[in-house]
Order: sequence, then C-alpha cells, then structure tokens
Amino acid sequence: MKAGLSWLRAAPFLSLICTQISTSVAQAPLPTPAWTPPPAASGAISSANANRPNRQWSTLLGDLIYFYDAQRSGNFPASNRVVWRNDSLLNDGQGSTDLSGGYYDAGDYIKATLPLAWSLNSICWGVLEFGNGYQDANQTAYLDSMLRWGLDWLIKAHPQPNTLYVLVGDDRRDNDYWGGDQNIPTPRPTYQINDTHPGTDVAAATSAAFSSCALVYANKTLSSASIPIALINATYSDVLLTHSRQLLSFAVNATAGMQFYQKAVPEIADIYPSTSYYDDLAFASIFLGVADSSPALLQLAKTYWDKGSLAQGDLALTWDDKNSAIPVLMAEALSSLPTLSSAQDINVWKAQAEKMLDQIVAAKGPGHLTDGGLLYFDGSSDFASLNPALNAAMLLIKYAPLATTTSKTNDYLAFAKLQLDYALGNNPMQMPYVVGINPNSPQNPHSAPASGGSDVANINTSPPQEAYVLYGAVVGGPDKNDDFWDERRDWVQTEVALDYNAPLLTLAAWKVATDGNDPYYTRLQDGAYAANRPAGTSRPCSNPDVPCPNNNPYDFSRGEQIAVGVVFGLGGLAVLVMGLWYIRAWLTAPKKAE
Repeated sequence: MKAGLSWLRAAPFLSLICTQISTSVAQAPLPTPAWTPPPAASGAISSANANRPNRQWSTLLGDLIYFYDAQRSGNFPASNRVVWRNDSLLNDGQGSTDLSGGYYDAGDYIKATLPLAWSLNSICWGVLEFGNGYQDANQTAYLDSMLRWGLDWLIKAHPQPNTLYVLVGDDRRDNDYWGGDQNIPTPRPTYQINDTHPGTDVAAATSAAFSSCALVYANKTLSSASIPIALINATYSDVLLTHSRQLLSFAVNATAGMQFYQKAVPEIADIYPSTSYYDDLAFASIFLGVADSSPALLQLAKTYWDKGSLAQGDLALTWDDKNSAIPVLMAEALSSLPTLSSAQDINVWKAQAEKMLDQIVAAKGPGHLTDGGLLYFDGSSDFASLNPALNAAMLLIKYAPLATTTSKTNDYLAFAKLQLDYALGNNPMQMPYVVGINPNSPQNPHSAPASGGSDVANINTSPPQEAYVLYGAVVGGPDKNDDFWDERRDWVQTEVALDYNAPLLTLAAWKVATDGNDPYYTRLQDGAYAANRPAGTSRPCSNPDVPCPNNNPYDFSRGEQIAVGVVFGLGGLAVLVMGLWYIRAWLTAPKKAE
C-alpha cells in the first residue's frame, strides 16, 4: 500500500519556505466599520418579505463565523472584533517551534489538531458548493480571516514533511482551570507525531483540510451549479497543497508504518482518540485527487474504502468517523470534474451514497428520531446530540442535486430542513441552540473565557449571569428525551466547540443562497424556553444511560473534585465519599417505571 503514494516522496520539502510565504500572502480586506452581531432580541423580528438574501440567515452566518474569532489564541490583530478577548499564550511551543495562534478547541484552552483539521475541512467543503452564500451575506472577508487563522497555525504545526504537532496543553491541568485568558496555567507541553512515531489518521485528516481549502483559494467548486467564492489566491493555494501532499505521503509512507495517533501520543487518548484511519486516508485521497486532477488518487481512495470495510462503518459523521461522507464527496468529484469522470464508476458511488443517506432519512437504525424530531445516534450523539444531526443534514443538501430520482432529492432536502429547524428552535424546548441569535438562545454556554468566572467548584453560579455573550456558538444540545437545562457545569449539553459550528456554517450559507424565508427562531418570542424548560437540574452528564468520565457517578470535573477536597479537608472527605457512594447506589438501583 505504501507504494501507492511513493511518488509523493518527491514532493518539495518547502515547509519552512511555505510558512514564510503564508504570512505575506494578503487576505481579503476586512470591512470598516467591522461587522458585529446584533442583540439577541433582533432574532425575534420577522422579515417584511421573502427576498434573498434574507437578513436573518445572513446574520446567523455572520454570528457563526464570529464565534471562531472568540476562540482565537495568540497575538490578536488590530481588527479583533471580540473586545473581551485578549492576546494569550504567546509562548506556546517555545523550545520546539512557534505554536502560538490557532484556535482553542472548545470551552477551555487546549489546542488539538484533529478536530481543528476536520472543522476547516468541513467548512471549506461547504464553501466549494455554497460559497455564494458567504458573498451574498457580505461575510467573505471574515470567512477568509477565519480560515487563515486556522490554516496558518496548521502550517506552523507542520514544520517538517514528517512532523506534525497534534496537541498543545495538558488536558487535566486545563480542565482544572476555570478562568479568563490572562492566567492560563503554563508551561504547556506540546506533542508531535513523526516518522518513527506516526499518526496515520491525523496526518491524513490534516492533509484533507489543506487540500479542500486549497481548492477554495484556487477558485474551484464541487458543483456545476455553484458560483466560486471570490477568494482567489493562487500563491496561498499552492502553499496549502504542498503541505497536503507532504502530509498524505507521511500518513502512508512513515517508516514506522500506519497506526492510530494516540499510540504515538497517549496524552490525546482521553480527549480526541481515533477509531479508524482508512476513512481519513480515503477522504484525503479524494480531496487531493481533485486538487491535483489525479485519477490515481481516486483509485487509492477506493482501495482504502474497500480495505477499511467502510461501507459497513458508522453512519454518524463526526470528526472521527467520515464513512458516510466519502461516497458523497466521490460522487461530487466525479460529476463535477470531466478530467476525473472516467476514474471511477459514478453510479457505484451514487448507489453507495444513497444507501447510506436513505438509512439516515428512514431513521430506523442506527439513527432514530427523538420524540421531538432530532436525528439521534446512540453513542455518537450521547456527548453532542446536535452535531451528528447537523452533519447528516449537511451531507443531504450536498448530495440532493445528484440524487437518482426527484423523490429522493425532495426527501433529502426535507429531512435536512427538519434537522436544521430543530436546531434553530422547532423543538420541545423552543430553544435555538445557537448563543445570541434569539432571546431564547442558551444563556450559559460552558466556556471558561466567556463565563467570566473563576470558581471551578461553582461554575453554575459564579457569576450568576454569563459575563460575555458568546455570539454564534453552537452548544452540545439536548439529551435523547429532548430536554435541555442550560447549565454551565453540564458540559455535554452546553459546551461549545470548533466542530459544532462547522456544519451549521454550510447549512446557513445554503439558506442565504437559496431561501428568502426567515429561520424558524424568528417565531420565538422572549420566554418561550422558560415556559418549556424541564424542572429541576440536569442529571449527571445529561444522560443517565451514559457513564460520566472515569465512571464518576456525579458530574464533577477534575477541577471541581480538587476544589471540593480542599474545602472539606480530610475530615469532610469521608463525608464526601459516603455521599458519592449513596449517589452511586441510587443511580444503579432498579427504578420504578415512570
């Protein structure tokens, strides 16, 4: 299998030069004055007509991009729009390579390459089809700025052809800190994969991020009906492609062979472990095959598809599992690029795509609908219920124009709209699960910088009200019973993350480009969620059927456990242990049917 990419060994070793070039390639000028999110109350005002572009959809798209500005790390430019964020962790990577910059992955302060790479990959893939939505919403310059902030960091994280930094920060130490961006604990360790300690999955996934975004900057699309976005920059596109080629070669040809990256970096195993690398290899091969017009790479993707038995893999699309995305992407590539149309039998790939998408729409397993209408995959949805559903909706709108029958096209679009509407307020809670877009949006996202608090033992109440509005942040979502408590400590429901926003960006751009009607949440007036909020407080980890981390029967974070231990002292520790024992006994005891 390594021989399949042996030609990539000759890829020019220009990573250092590319890093220097990337900082000098001009990006699109940002608007003056800067665009900033309007107050949440504006999201309860219906538009006067159904003209395109719809103001509410355009605002949602802008808010979703704005969230990434709030997740930035490093030295902020003068154009920074998030006034409550500060320069932070300028010395990341000191002693090895400069790893300042980039994005914090979620509600805390670690930087992880795999979820970042998938987020950028997903966003750029969406731009290749619905780039005109960003232009119609006047968000092209902010999209450019957001992409480059992440891509330029990935370039720094790839200083040599066979070296990729995959984690910055200590997850345990980071989770024990709850506070602003000025006192983040340091020093911060950095972790890399290399030729003797490889990570096939993360190297391939990062290759896909580079090549998909290179296509955006090369003015390409993946649909004959799409209008390329005005982000043409051949020099930057070439830089990204150089890194993509090197990383795919590294993924396949590492001296130590192919392996999961957590074997090389055990510290990532409790945060973002990988369960397969054949999906990453196939996905990366298709994107690079499109960028290089290479039938050989598409054939290689087919080889990985077969070798990994990906047709029988998970249907839920996440940063870890890309099985269901592969036939959709392959069908798009073969249908939109004449130079590749003979590389594979498109009908075979369309049949595979429709087999998977039909299962999703039928919702009879492995995905099923909650009583409120959310697509739910047991396992994949337990720790972020909205993400697999929105990713499925994203796949459906991508593939719908290629469907073999009009009936399938209509079914796919209708199901995608069902999931999008659910996320935007058409759910039993009457809550749009995006911060700041409506008076009923989440008020307490699990975000250390946005909360304004510093008491790790009482993050729900300290402070009583979130200090800053984290506009555009998509939260984890409700449980399988459609319940949502909006509590900061409940990281399963309220934490924010880079990959949570990614599919909604594509869906919002699609709506800006195609629909003049308002998003569902404009129908929700202040107080709708309060009238539907479930009584009491959230259960441990939101879902009583899923064990909390480390099998802890109560959802204290590691930092909360430390804080409680300090407060109670050794004498109180015995009381605490007995209390936890009783809680555990209560949770595991048989319960009467309710």
